[in-house]
Amino acid sequence: MSRIGKAPIDIPQDVVIDKAEGNAVTVSGPKGTLARTFNPEIGINVDGRTVTVTRPGDGPRLRALHGLNRSLLYNMVVGVTEGFKIELEVNGVGYRATKEGNKLVMNLGYSHQVVVEESGGITIDVPAPNKIVINGIDKQAVGQFAAEVRRKRPPEPYKGKGIKYADEVIRRKEGKTGAK
Repeated sequence: MSRIGKAPIDIPQDVVIDKAEGNAVTVSGPKGTLARTFNPEIGINVDGRTVTVTRPGDGPRLRALHGLNRSLLYNMVVGVTEGFKIELEVNGVGYRATKEGNKLVMNLGYSHQVVVEESGGITIDVPAPNKIVINGIDKQAVGQFAAEVRRKRPPEPYKGKGIKYADEVIRRKEGKTGAK
């Protein structure tokens, strides 16, 4: 059995989980509400303050879906209670980020400023000119938004300039050597 899939999910006191027809699950908490329709082959059982995910068979596809659906459900519970956060760093001379209203305005060495607007459920904080913090309750949406911001100027290996995740390590390359 899946080690991840068989682990029960404890529901915090301030979280409500509603299971509807067709494996549609709604998770409500202090930070908001998330809804998702899970694969109908996977069983989701809400018993008091715990949720368990079960599978009908032992095929490779069902084993994969078992762990996946349990992880998705757990991330929904964590999202509505704590939320998710990704930190980005802006490295480079003259590279900086500011927040104007609900827009992230970045100077990234281009001839123009790069503007990214907050989208549904995502909030952006800029605590310093070289730090961007992206917050939200949906783990997938936060990760996708962070990837889109990083894509505006990915870090390059020679000088390390660009936007990188705070915990990302850039492998540096040596430049050209002198002519002999």
